Amino acid sequence: MSDKVDIPRAEESDDGVTLLFDGECPVCTAYSCSVGVKGGKDALRTVDARGDDALVRQATEAGFDLDQGMIVVHRGRMHHGADALHLMAKLAPAHGIRNRLNRLLFGSQRLARISYPALRGGRNLLLRLLGRRKIGNLDRT
Repeated sequence: MSDKVDIPRAEESDDGVTLLFDGECPVCTAYSCSVGVKGGKDALRTVDARGDDALVRQATEAGFDLDQGMIVVHRGRMHHGADALHLMAKLAPAHGIRNRLNRLLFGSQRLARISYPALRGGRNLLLRLLGRRKIGNLDRT
């Protein structure tokens, strides 16, 4: 399956960016609160993947396993996992230490693809240590 899927424009917030993340993962939540995009905070919509949002249903229908990666929607396209991380780095503003670090670490598609499995593994280990269940969105279909 591709890590990118086109979606209907109606589900996207005005040419902005939507980040679908795991709200029960402390690292994912911290990332979603600290990441920036050009256009400021109003240009980024965050959605908890454990909630009942239309975007969660669309990601599931498209076959994306939300335990395997976050989703970023930008310009009518849904990006998953390392591609989503790379896109967020490309959309990050040039100012601020966190944004610059994000761009430096994940602005390279290759580096994002190499590092994403380790980041995902860390998330899964953290959820296990905290006694939290996985999202399991594909198990519910």
